[in-house]
Amino acid sequence: MREIGLLFLILLSGVAHAVGDTYPFDNDADRNRFETLTQELRCPKCQNQSIADSLAPIAADMRAEVHRLVQQGVSNDAIMTAMTSRFGEFVRYRPELEKRTLLLWFTPLIVVVVGIVAVTILVIRSRRSAGTNEPVLSKADRARLDRLLDADESPRDTPSQHS
Repeated sequence: MREIGLLFLILLSGVAHAVGDTYPFDNDADRNRFETLTQELRCPKCQNQSIADSLAPIAADMRAEVHRLVQQGVSNDAIMTAMTSRFGEFVRYRPELEKRTLLLWFTPLIVVVVGIVAVTILVIRSRRSAGTNEPVLSKADRARLDRLLDADESPRDTPSQHS
């Protein structure tokens, strides 16, 4: 029984070792650059995961390429440019501020401002019209209403009379 447990541990340790990629670095600065870059690059296959989190083969290839470029001392900007030229602007979680990305960057702000303006206008209109909710009656309608109210004032049975 002891041998089976030992065999199981040996097999399990091999699987545990194969779970994640390990990239050797000469210093912590390069490791931090690698981690930052892989968090800022989107997996082209997964779309909602960074290449650091994705298990897709393309993400593994991209991580290996980023590692190689970091080891060669290539700057972060040059690495991002290389990845963008190969995979398109889509791989950037934070695209650069350019003419073609202005709408992407400022649409949320524009939507919030338009929403605030719309709510403000609605509140102002509702406050102005709060006192004018009564319908305006013509003289003929007013006279007809008075006649109906007078006719309705006939004596009625009250609950106290039935007791």
